[in-house]
Amino acid sequence: MIIIDSREKNSLVISELAEQNISFEFRQLQVADYVIGNIAIERKTISDFISSMLNKRLLRQLVDLGQYPKKLLIIEGFNEQELYGDNDKSSGINPNAIRGMLLSTVLKFQVPIIFTKDYADTAKFLILLEKRQEKGEKDISLRVRRKTSNIYDQQQMILEGFPGIGPSTAKALLKKFKTIKAIINANEKDLLKARLNKNKIAAMKKIIETKYKSS
Repeated sequence: MIIIDSREKNSLVISELAEQNISFEFRQLQVADYVIGNIAIERKTISDFISSMLNKRLLRQLVDLGQYPKKLLIIEGFNEQELYGDNDKSSGINPNAIRGMLLSTVLKFQVPIIFTKDYADTAKFLILLEKRQEKGEKDISLRVRRKTSNIYDQQQMILEGFPGIGPSTAKALLKKFKTIKAIINANEKDLLKARLNKNKIAAMKKIIETKYKSS
């Protein structure tokens, strides 16, 4: 079974896995794009790799991957010219900075890198990983979280745990209501004004108001 982050639904990798009759399941993963047994895989196209370098998102993701005993970074659509560019103006970043990031990924964060040709090649690696999982190897917990550095990040992470609430919506809610308590106590009219639709409000209220029942 391959566990796939729900945000990967539109990826062509998924259609390739389905075509090969590979068992997979979508879940809202806080860390990684794919989890196979105890292996966490972050997948990036070259353009995403570059942009995540520029906005520092990649550094945070590499730190978070460290919570898994085994991890991989897949860089999809490898083309040397596209990765480094003819010069630093083509990608907005110096080629040596890219090389340095690749070295840091492997040496500092200890995350191996796999370069794939395209989405089909990526799917083949995922399928091979799934088949090579040792029998009896326990699955790792999926309840890993993005590591947070302050209370504001923790507040955002709590809100992102509700169905349909992503980073931008969580930030918008906190900016408007200031506290999680105020969000929980807000009426539907006010929540509708804060980028939530009725389905998301109903799902959030159900989680908040349902009495816990142990299994």
